[in-house]
Amino acid sequence: MEDTAVRLPIADCRLPIGFRRARARLSTVVFGWVAVAALALSSRASADTFREAFDAYAANAPEQSAALFRELATNQPSAGVLHNLGNAEWKSGQAGEAILAWERAQWLDPFNANARANLRYARQTAQLPSPQLAWYEMCSTWLPVNAWAWLAALSFWTALALVLLPGVLRWRKADWHQAVAAAGFAVFLLTIPALLGVHSRTKLGIIRAKDTPLRLTPTRDAQTLGRLPAGELVRLERERGGYVYVRGANDAAGWVERAQFGTISSL
Repeated sequence: MEDTAVRLPIADCRLPIGFRRARARLSTVVFGWVAVAALALSSRASADTFREAFDAYAANAPEQSAALFRELATNQPSAGVLHNLGNAEWKSGQAGEAILAWERAQWLDPFNANARANLRYARQTAQLPSPQLAWYEMCSTWLPVNAWAWLAALSFWTALALVLLPGVLRWRKADWHQAVAAAGFAVFLLTIPALLGVHSRTKLGIIRAKDTPLRLTPTRDAQTLGRLPAGELVRLERERGGYVYVRGANDAAGWVERAQFGTISSL
C-alpha cells in the first residue's frame, strides 16, 4: 500500500496589521521611557558626584575633589563645574591646572564673574602677565562663543530673506523690509571680526606644569631655551609629534611637550 503524505496547511503567522502598528507604537513608547530613565539616572549620578566632590573640598581633600570635578567636566562640561574644578586645583597647589579650568569656564560663559575674579587673583599671586589679545579677540569675549555663530547666521538669513522673498512671493515692498534687511547685513558684518577672534582664540592655551622646559627642537634631548611658569598663557603655532610650538610672553617661543599644554577651547 502506497504511503501518502498528508500536507497540513501552513498557518499565516503574520500578525494583523493593526496589532503590528500597536506593537510598533508600544516599542517607541518603551524606548522613549528607557531613554528618559537613562537620562534621569545619568543626572542623578552627576548630582551624586557633584555632592561628593563638594564634600571632599569642604573636608580639605582637594585632590579627591579635583578628580571628581574633572570627571564631571569631562562628561558634562559646564562653566560652574569648571569653576569648581579650578578652585580644587588651586587648593591642591596646581596653579596651571586651576588657571586652565577657569579659562575654560570663561570660554563657555564670559559673564562668569567668579572665574574672572579668580583668574585675576591667580595671575597676580603667581606674577603672571595679563593676556594680550588682539582687538577682534577682545570683541569675541563679549558673548559666548556659540552665540556669535547663531547671531551671524540669524542676521544674514533674515536680511537675505527680506531682500528675496518679496519679489519671489510678489509681496508689496515696504520700507521696513529694506530697513530690517540693511540692519541684518550690518549686524552680520559686525559679527565677522568676533568670529575671527573666536577662531584665533582656539589657539590659546595654558602651561600646565611648573617650570616647563622650552626646547629648541621637538625632541627630549634638545637644548633648553628657558622655562615657562605654570599658568602662563601661550599661543599655539604648530604641532609635531608629541610636541607643540608655542609663543608666550616677551615673544619667548619654543617647543613644549603636548601633555604640558592645554588649549582653553578643548574641554
